[in-house]
Parts: sequence; C-alpha cells; structure tokens
Amino acid sequence: MDMEQARFNMVEQQIRTWDVLDQDVLDLLRQVKREDFVPEAYRALALSDMEIPLGHGEAMLSPKMEARIVQEVGVKAGDLVLEVGTGSGYMTALLARMAHQGLVRSVDIVPEFTARAVAILKQQGIANAILETGDAARGWEQGGVYDVIVLTSSVPVLPEAFKTRLKVGGRLFAVVGDGPTMEARLITRVAEDAYRTTNLFETSVPPLKNAMQPQRFVF
Repeated sequence: MDMEQARFNMVEQQIRTWDVLDQDVLDLLRQVKREDFVPEAYRALALSDMEIPLGHGEAMLSPKMEARIVQEVGVKAGDLVLEVGTGSGYMTALLARMAHQGLVRSVDIVPEFTARAVAILKQQGIANAILETGDAARGWEQGGVYDVIVLTSSVPVLPEAFKTRLKVGGRLFAVVGDGPTMEARLITRVAEDAYRTTNLFETSVPPLKNAMQPQRFVF
C-alpha cells in the first residue's frame, strides 16, 4: 500500500473538503504519521474516513474530525493545552506539535491507552506532552488554567469546571448532547465572567465515560 499517496488523498479528499484550509494544519497532517498510532490490525485503514476501534469500547475520531478540531481551537506556540481522552495519542501529537514550546496535558481513564501513547510519543520525539491516567469527565484539577481544552468524546451536558479552567482568551472544544445528533461547539472565554459559544457543526461521537448527565424527567 502506498501510504504517501493515501495520505495525500486523505488531506485533499477528506480533510480539505471539510473546511479545513489552515495550511499549518494541513502540513501537520502530512508530517505526523497517523498509521503509527492506530492498532496494528487497522494500520491499512489508518488514513480512511472512519472511526478506528481502540478497544475498551473506544475509537479514534475520523481524520477529518481530528483535523477540524485542531483548526478550530487554534493552538499557538507556547500554549498550555488540556486534552480529555488520550485514546491513541494521535490528537495529543497534533496538539503538541502545534504548541511547540508549550505543553499538552492529556488524561485518559484507560491505563493501557496512556501507556501505549507514552511509548508512541517518545518514538515520535514529542517531549512536550504529559500523559496521565484518571477520570477527567467532570474536570481536571491539575495544571491550573489552560489556553486550549479539547474533549475528544461527547458529553450530554458540559460541566462548568471545564469553562472555568480556561484562561481569558482560551478556547474549549466539546461535542455536546445526546445521540443521534450532537452539536460540536467552540467556547471562548472572552472575560473573567463571560463566554462566547460558537456552534460549529452537527455530529455524533461516542460519549465520555462517566460524563455528567442532565436531569431527566421521570413520568
């Protein structure tokens, strides 16, 4: 299989056509080899427009979704980033490369995912990422406040704890709602007590384990 041709097709046919036009992001997707992060059994499908199973009921987001998230949060050199849901470590790698001398703190509830991602990121020469195992479904106390927060799984309701962990000017990406249709949102902290929410697109992604649930009426 010609991986470089497949990578070209992924960028030009899947990602660019999904409104990902930031050249730095497109270049990054060519540089970071997605196939190095997927489980070996799915390596041939690494660049396909699909979610790839990781085990434990989890899956990698599709390449176009990952690319769109990176574009929307606009990570800058020196940014402090929190990622909730390490998964394969591929998104971690993308965020860390964008942050340059900044730092990505990534948390996953599955120890196997953390351990595997640590090893792959080391092989990739990515040193500005700290990976931790824990339940961050309702927020993460470590690391203070962040320039960027990315939730890689959906939440029925978005806990306030994530919003309050943003610096002024900070950006939070989250997919909010119940299936089959959810809303991808970009939330920007515009002042100490003010936030701006931009609804980006409708989608459906697996829920975050132990996510906060809305109050539901019982008849």
